[in-house]
Order: sequence, then structure tokens, then C-alpha cells
Amino acid sequence: MLLLPLPLMLVSVILVSGRQTRHIVTGGIQSLFEDFNIVTESLLPRFAEPIPNVTVTIGRDALLACVVDNLRSYKVAWVRVDTQTILSIHHQVVTQNPRISLSYNDHRSWYLHIKNVQDIDRGWYMCQVNTDPMRSRQGYLQVVVPPRIMDRDTSTDLVVRENSNVSLHCHAVGYPEPYVMWRREDGDDINYNGDIVNVVDGELLQIGRVSRLHMGVYLCIASNGVPPSISKRVILRVQFPPMLTIPNQLEGAYLGQDVALECHTEAYPTSINYWTTERGDMIVSGDKYESVSVDNGYSKYMMLKIRSVNKEDFGSYQCVAKNSLGETDGVIKLDEIPAPVLKPFGTANLSEELSNYIYKGRGKFQDSDGFGSNAISDYQWQESEYGEFGYIPPSPRVPSPGLTDRGAVHFISCHMIFLALLIS
Repeated sequence: MLLLPLPLMLVSVILVSGRQTRHIVTGGIQSLFEDFNIVTESLLPRFAEPIPNVTVTIGRDALLACVVDNLRSYKVAWVRVDTQTILSIHHQVVTQNPRISLSYNDHRSWYLHIKNVQDIDRGWYMCQVNTDPMRSRQGYLQVVVPPRIMDRDTSTDLVVRENSNVSLHCHAVGYPEPYVMWRREDGDDINYNGDIVNVVDGELLQIGRVSRLHMGVYLCIASNGVPPSISKRVILRVQFPPMLTIPNQLEGAYLGQDVALECHTEAYPTSINYWTTERGDMIVSGDKYESVSVDNGYSKYMMLKIRSVNKEDFGSYQCVAKNSLGETDGVIKLDEIPAPVLKPFGTANLSEELSNYIYKGRGKFQDSDGFGSNAISDYQWQESEYGEFGYIPPSPRVPSPGLTDRGAVHFISCHMIFLALLIS
């Protein structure tokens, strides 16, 4: 029997059987080719899973994985998509990049290693199998970069005159693009062109008509979600001539009293502060005078203590502040006031006076002219085991109107004796 090739057999059948037979044979061919494709596909390599996208911080190592089933005699290659650079073919690394290496496992898993990842490594990578047509899968390598402040594009410490305009710049780079903000290092709010804010967004901090209240340390902070965030300190100094305030321009003291004169100044650059007498003589600390100065930023507290005031100490005193932009002074006048005297115990106020000593722990004085004085006596009750001011008996009864002066004194004396016995 003569056997014809399959195409000739198909043609013969078509010629003999007519149109209807041709449709049947065509359908059979399609089915045959589909079965053939299924069989062929089962014999070809296939990717077991997609190549996952990888995110790596710059400087770290990256790993890309390609898993292929039924590889058989076919070969795997890694390719950089954007540059069409072949990195490896099967077991061999062909790129000249020393940071790239290859590993594999059971002829199924193929790993591309990239050490010390850099910005230029960001992009798509393809795993290929040399079938016909070629089969491939792609994965993306994302390289993130923590923020970095560029010193050459960022403001340094700044000194300006009060009421001038100020611009502070801060430029940061990184991937993703960093978010930049400004705030004060001490956490205080910023008077930002009429608005009171705690944070100013953006690389530019612009202040119109700067004042001494703006003086301080400002932080430029950059962040992009990749740790660590970074900051830079910029010190803003505002120059202005000295200003001075005096809480009390008139002070009173009696002979023998110690008195303190106070003065507050503000200046930048820091001022030279001192006290003078009304004759213009500079006062130097010693046995008679003690000059104290306490700095708090651009503010300064001045105090002049005069010990044991005498007649020559009454008069005017000047506190003076000078810096390179100017000087100012203020005058405080020290006047004499009558010394307080202890009013003798009288019959009308005897019980009240004793109550003051027992319950308040200090005497109450009156001026020699009979008017009350705010001066405090040096008589203080000493602490004892009975409490802060010693034993406190019940409040003494006020003598009745019919009680004589002598009887009143006897009545109070009894209470004093009773108090002494209890304390002893």
C-alpha cells in the first residue's frame, strides 16, 4: 500500500469529498495543532513566579530572584532593561561591574546580587530564557536615599540689623525628594510676617522687618521617609542699640538700712553695664556697694546693693549700658525716709500687739508720728519642737471695759508666764 504524506492525504480527501469534507478536515487540523502546542508548551521552561520589586537604601545590598521550572537545556540570562546591558548568561557574569555577582540553586532559582547599591542601579531588570521566541520576566529595583542638606546652598549663621529683611535658605537632596521645614530650636513660636506659627514649610524662611524677638537658633529639618531625618542649625543674631527700663525710679531708705536698686537692659551686641553716682563716679563693688549683673540672652538684669545707708548715700544713681551701636542710661533717686520705731505697749492695743507677736511671729511697728509703717521688725519667733513659731496658746481674751490698765497688764503677764512654762 502506498502511503502519502499527511498534506497530500489531506488534499486528496478534500478533492474527493467536496466542500463539506473540507470543513471537517480543517477543523481536525486546528485541533491537531492545538494538541501539538499544548504538548510543546509543557516541554518548554516556564516562570514559577513573578520577579518581585525590591526597595533598597543606598549603600545596602540588593537581591533579585528569578525562578524557572523545566529549564532543561535552556539558559537563563540577566539583562539591565534601560541600557540593554547583559549582566549574566547562565552560570557566568559577563558585566564588568565588580559589584554584581550571580548565584543559583538546583538549576531552578537564579539570583542577581548587587553590592553597595548606588543611584545608578535604580531601574528595571529582566530575567530571560533563550527559547524561541524568548521568554522573560521583569522586576524593578528602587534605590532610596536618605535626605542630605547641601551646605553650599544653605544659609550659615547670620547677623543683621533690627528692622531689616531676612532670608534663610536650606536645600536638601534625597530620593524621594525631601520635605523641608523650619522651626526654632527652643520650640517657641515664630512671628512669621504677622502670623504666629510653630513651623514654616519649604526651603525658604523669609522674615520682613526682623526684630530682636526673632533672635535665636533655627533648625532646617529635611525628611523623606527614609531614616534618618537630618537637620542643620542656623543662628540668627539681630543687632540693636541698648534699651533700658527701671522698675522703680524713686526708692526710699532710712539710715542704717540696706537697699537694692534695680535696672533692666536689652542690647546686642552685649552691652557693657555699670553704675555711677550723681557726680558721675563709677561704682565698684566692695564693702559699701555690691553690683550684680545677670545675663539672659540679649537681656541683662542689673542690681546695685547699698549697705548700711548713711546721709552721703542719698541722691541719684545712674545705670548705664553701652555697645557699639549706642548707649543709654537711667536715673534712680534714693530718698531718706524716717526709721520705723516700735510703738510702746498701750492699754488699748495691748491684746492686739501680743496677738501679733504670738500668731504672726513678728512685731508691728509705727512711725514716730503715729502713722503705720510697713517696715518689718527683726524680732522673729525661733522654731522649737512645738512648731514653726513655738507653742501657740488659745487667743487671749480682750479685757472687759471695766478692767483697769493694771489689771490688763496682770492679765497679759499671766498668759506670758503660762507660755514660758509650757515651752520650758
